[in-house]
Amino acid sequence: MGAPGPGGRFGEFGGRFVPESLVAACAEVEEAFKEAWDDPLFHRELDGILADYGGRPTPLTECHRLSVKLGVNVLLKREDLAHTGSHKLNNVIGQALLTKRMGKQRMIAETGAGQHGVATATAAALMGLECAVFMGDVDMKRQELNVYRMELLGAEVHRVSSGSRTLKDAVNEAMREWVASVGTTHYCLGSVMGPHPFPYMVRELQRVVGDESREQYRRLRGGADPDVVVACVGGGSNAAGTFAGFVETDARLVGVEAAGGAAIARGIPGVLHGMHSRLLQDEEGQILEAHSISAGLDYPGIGPEHAHLAAMGRATYEQADDGEVLSAFRLLAEYEGIIPALESAHALAWVVREAGRAIPAGSSVLVTLSGRGDKDVAQVRALIGGA
Repeated sequence: MGAPGPGGRFGEFGGRFVPESLVAACAEVEEAFKEAWDDPLFHRELDGILADYGGRPTPLTECHRLSVKLGVNVLLKREDLAHTGSHKLNNVIGQALLTKRMGKQRMIAETGAGQHGVATATAAALMGLECAVFMGDVDMKRQELNVYRMELLGAEVHRVSSGSRTLKDAVNEAMREWVASVGTTHYCLGSVMGPHPFPYMVRELQRVVGDESREQYRRLRGGADPDVVVACVGGGSNAAGTFAGFVETDARLVGVEAAGGAAIARGIPGVLHGMHSRLLQDEEGQILEAHSISAGLDYPGIGPEHAHLAAMGRATYEQADDGEVLSAFRLLAEYEGIIPALESAHALAWVVREAGRAIPAGSSVLVTLSGRGDKDVAQVRALIGGA
């Protein structure tokens, strides 16, 4: 997974479809990131913060009891153990350093499940930056804990009541705010989506997940690679970061989308939020609402590099429905003492369903556990009740 082609394209997907007022801003981010990514001092500072503050490297955990139950060897890349509880900090620390490098004083962000918002607020507090986060009204209600965490960290949380009142609409409002304040503000986009250079930049900042996973697995298994590498996909940042570590290996790459937001399976090419990718839309090109039990996957599109990987056949994209996700959520808690984020439970749900079928018995399966489930416990309890 190298750099995109001319115009920020991954095959036919990607590009930069933004109003004229943001063309210069995107170009500024592109140039600043290129210079930073070529600067050893930037990497030294980024790696140091991620280690000493973020808790990297995160461990690779073998799931012994779950493996016996499923008949396949399951290992989890534990991004839930990173500071703030998910992989989101990897990207945000890098973009916060970039914000300061560009001489800007403020970061804005969109968030669905709230984990990206929490990570952005955390990085802003650490580096003395102002922070504003846009979040849909539906997501604010089902993620009240993360809303309070953002406010506690000093961020302004803006309620978005338009459209479906979920992630898509939060992105819309964040992009409008960026247009209005581009001189002083950096838009810290949270996934591998949006206009170039964001899909590439966010993937590069998240590839630490895949690089660590590959080296950890090889040390554990005498140089071998896993048979299957699985990650959940909304916009797709944790999956893109994970896949970056294995795309040059023989491992099968599987992204798992929410059944109600399966842009690869049911989407058609179109433009949304500055990118050309696969989107849920009707015959007239109107964007359809996605549905997922998890706020972080409630998005009607997918990052352009994922659309390209699917078109190439290098990665496959499967689905998990809400019922399967709730079962996997509880199964991991009961068998391994780990409560996953509902997003991550999508990846695990596919493994549970396909163990011994699409995943041959005895196979080794590496699953990126992109976040912890503290934020989802109240929602799950309301849906399935107590133990």
